[in-house]
Amino acid sequence: MSKSDGTENSYMNAGEKVHKVLIVDDHAILREGLIQLINSTPGLSVCGAAKNAHEGFELIEKTMPDVVLVDISLPGKSGLELIKDIHAAYPDIALLVLSMHEESLYAERVLRAGARGYLMKNEGGQKLIAAIQKVLAGGISVSERVANRILQGVSGKRKALSISPIEALSDREFEVFQLIGKGYGSRQIAEQLSLSVKTVEAYRASIKQKLYLKSGPQLVHYAISWQQSQTSGIDSESSPVKS
Repeated sequence: MSKSDGTENSYMNAGEKVHKVLIVDDHAILREGLIQLINSTPGLSVCGAAKNAHEGFELIEKTMPDVVLVDISLPGKSGLELIKDIHAAYPDIALLVLSMHEESLYAERVLRAGARGYLMKNEGGQKLIAAIQKVLAGGISVSERVANRILQGVSGKRKALSISPIEALSDREFEVFQLIGKGYGSRQIAEQLSLSVKTVEAYRASIKQKLYLKSGPQLVHYAISWQQSQTSGIDSESSPVKS
């Protein structure tokens, strides 16, 4: 979806600075809700919307947005990998992650990758607009809990027992773990992440070691249970734009 699809805010006051927003999310209902919310906000205008990482990166090159809203769970290349690509190519573009997943396991990863904020999809529209404005101003937008965790990590005060074993996984291991949880086999994971099957098997072995699992079936069971716990009770198609 590009500017010509009616995503631009057409009623901004003359001379007012308008910040362009690009949306990358695979849920059509949510995209439409975000477009309506953002285009009704003075100073913001949606310049495009994409349903996957490939379309999103192409639209960035065409529209050069000021901020990109990225869903962490995209089909094909993940939102985390897209964030890394955008930040490497366009470091001045503000990146804000929208996700249905618990922020304690994702927020620090996306910040390390180059994002400036993380917001749960079930937050209200006012919080989303505030987050967009904050990252546009150069700030970091995360919950107080995540901010405290980051500060504790920097100061060395975070207790080892409070850290989930999942946090010990590297970003790539984490992606492999997620795909295992979605029922993907090694060959499918290799195709999805453009890796060799041998490399995927090496990641699986490393993940088992870090999670103290003894076998492949244990890893699959653990990953599926974790994946279900992340999505239970959350409707990813519901609109997060309540005011």
